[in-house]
Amino acid sequence: MNKSVVFCLIDDDDIYQYTFTRKLKRTNIPKKILVFSDGEEAIDFMSDNLSNIAEIPDIIFLDINMPVMDGWEFLEEFVKLKPKVGKEVTLYMVSSSVDPRDMERAQKISAVSDYLIKPVTETQILELMTKM
Repeated sequence: MNKSVVFCLIDDDDIYQYTFTRKLKRTNIPKKILVFSDGEEAIDFMSDNLSNIAEIPDIIFLDINMPVMDGWEFLEEFVKLKPKVGKEVTLYMVSSSVDPRDMERAQKISAVSDYLIKPVTETQILELMTKM
């Protein structure tokens, strides 16, 4: 892969942020990694950078349960913002929830590419990249 990939993790768990970014770095995929602790921070960042396409994430890993703005609320705002982004953004819901209702709800949202159960492994990340 020659192009630089911008990854984005939206998750309020500091330990998961640390372990996930370490896994991303170990994949050796050229990248920038953005990390936000809630959906509002991420939406604000994306809104502020609409004119700077290189800063907009190519791939978003989104947790469900977070303070301020949770994953579902982020998705509502992201769907409104997506037409203005100017590039394809792949979004994965990432949660420790195995509740079938969460999985079904995520499947019904066209902006969500897949629902992944935590912890996401390096192998899963590499598999997702080969599918793109």
